[in-house]
Amino acid sequence: MRSQGAYDCDVLVVGGGIVGLSTAYAITRAAPGTRVTVLEKEPGPARHQTGRNSGVIHSGIYYRPGSLKARYAVKGAAEMVKFCAEYGIDHAVTGKLIVATERSELPRLHALVQRGRENGIPVRELGAAQIAEYEPEVRGLAAIHVGTTGICDFVGVARQLARASGAEIRYGAEVERIDRRASLGVAVRVRGGDVVRGRVLVNCAGLHCDEVARLTGDDPGMRIVPFRGEYYELARPELVRGLVYPVPDPAFPFLGVHLTRGIDGGVHIGPNAVPALAREGYGWGTVRPRELGATLTWPGSWRIARRHWRYGAGELRRSVSKKAFTQAVRRLLPAVSEGDLVPAAAGVRAQAVLRDGTLVDDFLIRESPRAVHVLNAPSPAATASLPIGREVGGRALAALAGA
Repeated sequence: MRSQGAYDCDVLVVGGGIVGLSTAYAITRAAPGTRVTVLEKEPGPARHQTGRNSGVIHSGIYYRPGSLKARYAVKGAAEMVKFCAEYGIDHAVTGKLIVATERSELPRLHALVQRGRENGIPVRELGAAQIAEYEPEVRGLAAIHVGTTGICDFVGVARQLARASGAEIRYGAEVERIDRRASLGVAVRVRGGDVVRGRVLVNCAGLHCDEVARLTGDDPGMRIVPFRGEYYELARPELVRGLVYPVPDPAFPFLGVHLTRGIDGGVHIGPNAVPALAREGYGWGTVRPRELGATLTWPGSWRIARRHWRYGAGELRRSVSKKAFTQAVRRLLPAVSEGDLVPAAAGVRAQAVLRDGTLVDDFLIRESPRAVHVLNAPSPAATASLPIGREVGGRALAALAGA
């Protein structure tokens, strides 16, 4: 570690996804002149969670009132639409249906109505016959329409945040070692041997955030357990007008297989949620023994498996059987056939899991000397990225002031 005069930047952000870039943007907006450097291991921005999701601007209806997810998703949805409009990024406010197809789901659907109202989200309750007003091919016993849901190009948003932040973005800069000293700052060595020095580090490494925390010398108290979400594209996109979701199971952070008409006019179906065999395991053929071993030796992974094996077995069945996946889709869209589903690119969710097997439900941000760690920021983090960036950026600036 060199003297203070040798800092390359004031704030060093690890991770060039939408949360890391939003943090850089928020810092330079709040404190002009602050030098920010973003280290991203890929050759461009938003190559993982940001660029491999369904592109939905979530309303915030699912999330516990008062939670960071609820507050930031509701606020972030409105801000994301405004940001896209300001910079000419493809987007649309489409609204969406959440559809109950079984009587057992009706109480959960009603609970979502109440939760939406508590979160300040306008919803319209629909009977079975009214569903066709929005989606003529969708069938269900009842539904709710959420008008503030939309779609956008999150990769385009990430690129614009990078440009507008004025930060130095270093692509192809994979972090190998971190030397954090509370009295001096943080030195990060990247692959190839270059060393970047900053006064404060912000960890927005997504699928690798727990590893970056440990490199910093901090115990994150959780482990990222990767879940792959597999998608199909609908060969007959005219069957779906907008966005259609099932009623989610509140025991899980996953929303179930849904139908999403994207900004390109195509309709994606998915995702399911199956364990990935690598943190960037976008197919069953991608296996990284070290990463898989880290998942298997984490006590929380086995406790999840014991607690939720029935749910997991269903997800695995839909992963290996196109017929089973189609059956799940037909609950919402009876007209679909196996031949209508065309395989599409998968994504991986960076899900934080505690030692006792608890799936961390809310965004998780922790601080330590000279460091801020974002340790759980899966969906709806893209929707909520602007307020998340301000929160994380504010903590980084406070750390900078106290350094």
